[in-house]
Amino acid sequence: MASPGKRSYPLRVTPEVLAAVERLAAAELRSTNAQLEMLLREALERRGVKLGPSQRGSK
Repeated sequence: MASPGKRSYPLRVTPEVLAAVERLAAAELRSTNAQLEMLLREALERRGVKLGPSQRGSK
């Protein structure tokens, strides 16, 4: 179940990608889910995408 204010989303990735994310999460003492969110936020920031309340839940 998703935390309050968060949405659940099924994600399909290759076993190799998931294993790499799991290793990175363990090294940084995060859950796999938290690591995925951090990686997504970093990627969005690098592309110049601003996150804000008005963009939450939009496509």
